Amino acid sequence: MFALVEDNKITQMPKGNKGITIDGIQYPASIYTLWSEAERNAIGIYTVEIDNTNRKDEEWYINTNITYAFGSGKVTGTYGTATAKKIDDTLWTEQDKTDGLIRDGEDVGDVATRGLKYVKKEMIDQQCAGILQPSDWRVIKAKETGGTMNSGWKTWRASVRTKCNSMQDQIDAVSNVDELAALFTYTEQEDGSTTRPLGEFPIKED
Repeated sequence: MFALVEDNKITQMPKGNKGITIDGIQYPASIYTLWSEAERNAIGIYTVEIDNTNRKDEEWYINTNITYAFGSGKVTGTYGTATAKKIDDTLWTEQDKTDGLIRDGEDVGDVATRGLKYVKKEMIDQQCAGILQPSDWRVIKAKETGGTMNSGWKTWRASVRTKCNSMQDQIDAVSNVDELAALFTYTEQEDGSTTRPLGEFPIKED
């Protein structure tokens, strides 16, 4: 990304794929690839440097738009302070009703938007179901034939459901978005393996 600076102000943000006219002179698109930075700076074009200091993981935060500024001979793009996504559900309020914002069929106190806790617990439920699904036929067969399922499979399936509940309890227990993110963050151990506080679903051993 580039910026055209005129009279110490950014006037254009050319993408670098088209020619540009500056002070009545037409320059080809090749200036962005063939010219040196110093040569481009001489006609007012600068490569934009992005400062990601304030940028946060968009899984957990809402980042601001980038603000561009020229100073000290360079153009810098910076993010403002990111906003943490809400971890709890947001409910419709009386003010929402007054403003006509509530969706048809819903009312004050109903869920307006789901928080990250709900989203992540739903994800865990889906993962649990996906893990159990390949062996569901064993349960169905036992019920339809009046037989019994292998104790090893039965024990493992129960352990998967127990772990699912435990993960969701951990999610429910957090009080802010950073604590929630930490549950899903992997760290490398001394043996080279990676683990996360949330843990993993048990694997069926043969």
